[in-house]
Amino acid sequence: MISRRMFLTAAGAALAAPRILWAANKVPTLLDHILIGCNDLDAGIGFVEERTGVRAAFGGVHPGAGTRNALLSLGDSRYLEIIAPDPGQPASADERDLKSLDDPVLVGWAARPGDIEAFAARLKREGLAVKGPNPGSRKRLDGRVLHWKTLGLEDDAAGLLPFFIEWSADSLHPSVDAPQGCHLVLFEAATPHPGELAKKTAQLNLDLPISEARGVYLHAIIAGPKGQLDVTF
Repeated sequence: MISRRMFLTAAGAALAAPRILWAANKVPTLLDHILIGCNDLDAGIGFVEERTGVRAAFGGVHPGAGTRNALLSLGDSRYLEIIAPDPGQPASADERDLKSLDDPVLVGWAARPGDIEAFAARLKREGLAVKGPNPGSRKRLDGRVLHWKTLGLEDDAAGLLPFFIEWSADSLHPSVDAPQGCHLVLFEAATPHPGELAKKTAQLNLDLPISEARGVYLHAIIAGPKGQLDVTF
């Protein structure tokens, strides 16, 4: 699945030595998965394999969204989703945005809040506008169907904040049987206004590392047996 946020202005010029100002951990505790978007799934799989030495496995398609994915485990209860247009489906807004990408980039992330219905109710009580929770599903190649619920924020801080996911109790988390061998070294958000973002993440119970930088972007480092994949957007 792809995050609500569609792609930020490229932050390449803004990557000059940001320093982490908020959060002691280098990876958010509640991070469920990160998404790398690309215009062709096979090219995206090759891009990640070339840098990490691990080849992501085809996951399935997202009916109605116009996209398909490949998955790679990042360790316990974390995984990488490579997402691209599905040529077997009609065009969608997600597909059109992915087709516009020249290179694979980081396009979003998901966090696990626990009971998503209770989480959504709390956010609404506190005056935050949300979308959902909404049900989702995907059929695996082995025929098993995964089920989940997602919750989006109306204001996701220009894409720095995640969408939220709760997997159904009978669904195998993708990190369990996706190709192994990689782990997430760093996942952070960069912004010219780290204090403002830190207030939002505190309300959402997120220990997201936040760096001060000239641009607004997400940054991830994934380590594998061959080397490291360093990706932003």
